[in-house]
Amino acid sequence: MTNELLGRILIGGGLLLATAGALLWLLSRAGVERLPGDIHVEREGWSFTFPLVTCIVLSIILTIVLNVFFWRR
Repeated sequence: MTNELLGRILIGGGLLLATAGALLWLLSRAGVERLPGDIHVEREGWSFTFPLVTCIVLSIILTIVLNVFFWRR
C-alpha cells in the first residue's frame, strides 16, 4: 500500500466521521436524541440505554453509502 493510497483512505475516513458527527450534532440540536424503539431503563441510582433502532438505522445508512462508494470504484 502506497503512502498516497493510505492518505486518501485516512482523509475519506475523517470526512465520514466529521459528517456523522455533524449529523448527530444537528439532530441533538433539533431535539432528537433517542429514536422510538431505543431501549432506555432508568432506576434509582443508575440508568441503561441501548440504542437498538439507532444502530439499525446507522447500519442501513452505512451499508448504502459504502455500496455506492465501492460500486463507483
